[in-house]
Amino acid sequence: MADEKAGIRYETVGSDYFEQRGMRRFARVGSLWALGVGAVISGHFSGWNFGIGVGGWGGLAIAGVIIGIMYIGLCFCLAEMSPALPHTGAAYSFARSAMGPWGGYVTGLAENIEYVVTPAVITFFIGSYMGGIFGTPDAFQPVWWIVFYALFLFFNLLGVELSFRVSVIVTLMALAVLVVFWISAIPHFDFSRYALNIGVDETGAMIELPEGGGPLLPLGWAGVFAALPFAVWLFLAIEQLPLAAEESHDPKKDMPKGLMLGILTLCISATLITFLNPGIPVGDGTHTGAFYLGTSAEPILDGFRVTMPGLAKILAFLAVVGLIASLHTIIYAQGRQIYSLSRAGYFPRILSVTHGKHKVPHVALIVGSLVGFCLMLAVFWVRGSEAGAIIGGTLLNMAVFGATISYGFQAISFILLRKNLPHINRPYRSPVGVPGAVVTLVIAIVTLYMQLQDPIYRYGVYCAAAWYAVGLAYFGLYARHHLVQSPEEEFATAERAKALALGH
Repeated sequence: MADEKAGIRYETVGSDYFEQRGMRRFARVGSLWALGVGAVISGHFSGWNFGIGVGGWGGLAIAGVIIGIMYIGLCFCLAEMSPALPHTGAAYSFARSAMGPWGGYVTGLAENIEYVVTPAVITFFIGSYMGGIFGTPDAFQPVWWIVFYALFLFFNLLGVELSFRVSVIVTLMALAVLVVFWISAIPHFDFSRYALNIGVDETGAMIELPEGGGPLLPLGWAGVFAALPFAVWLFLAIEQLPLAAEESHDPKKDMPKGLMLGILTLCISATLITFLNPGIPVGDGTHTGAFYLGTSAEPILDGFRVTMPGLAKILAFLAVVGLIASLHTIIYAQGRQIYSLSRAGYFPRILSVTHGKHKVPHVALIVGSLVGFCLMLAVFWVRGSEAGAIIGGTLLNMAVFGATISYGFQAISFILLRKNLPHINRPYRSPVGVPGAVVTLVIAIVTLYMQLQDPIYRYGVYCAAAWYAVGLAYFGLYARHHLVQSPEEEFATAERAKALALGH
């Protein structure tokens, strides 16, 4: 079979091909909720607060609302597309049906960057915390990386049942830590004094106002736009949930519920953490409140030092819980995302073989984790003392850049599927429809533009471009001539043929 116009050829495979790539259904609404929330929750422990440093508290707060609208719109799109196309491919699957093989691959490659790089960065942050807790030297960091990568890769290799149970446990633990912090912060809260303690001097630079009472938007709307990429941390990776479609008992009912409950949980948590954390007297003895928090690497831990002083090591362990929740769930997503592209032939097919007993994509999980780990190790060996800044900055920005590209393509996919495949069964329909997808697309484009304005982000963009160059070269020279009619591909070709027959 071939699509000469797109330069695509499909190869015939035997029945044993899909038997070797079977998966097992287990997840229900609760498991899906934990998968989505757990993937994001580390962003509520750190990362979001840097938006205060570029836009003040008000800038970040408004940016958070805008980004929240984008993610709510995205979740509505996913809640409609995932039950209609209940395949592991998720973003790639949606784009494949809407824009053909090239569109599907470009979208899948963007998401691949996110899911391979993000676990590496989270592991780096966990290693930094563990080094501080146990007093290990910087040279010992790769050992921490190996320990945590291996531990949560192991949990994911032992079957979908254990993987989801671990997701539920670590997600509930991370949320419990946040709840304890929110409650403990209330007696220390003084919004005007600490959250609004940022002003600007005659040069336009932000300065600390010791008594607070500063403007809501010290840098005006420019600060709001500058804070957009950092507000993404509050929701980044909720979009991975549709990757569990083929391991869900009833994706047509459970996926929309899991997505909606997940985004509701995250909106509540994001509101509380961005309101309470900057409003207490966190500081280093020189700076305090929001002004200090805008550059803090550990905002929750800084907050606990105020609300529960004298428990530094215990509090550091609690902060690690949020990172662990995201590490486990994103390793899960990494394996499924690679599996789906491999099963269809976009990536080497060996990557989609599943374990005979546990029925998990063990090859994809291992290879994806090795790529992320080796990337970290290479940076560590080459850059030495500068490795932390590169792993924690450039690689993380690379992941966010890939994610934002995929959001735009998924919104476009939603619009095109509504237009070109109106006949497909949609168990759930987005209440905001195409206008909601357009809003999501516009915000994604603006956020992507703002990422490009930040010199630190540009290095991540260059690395993402190199990743794309390698991936597109492989697809253009080889993979597009050797695709397989996987469920995603079969659905796309069959439904497009129906649409043409119906005159759509």
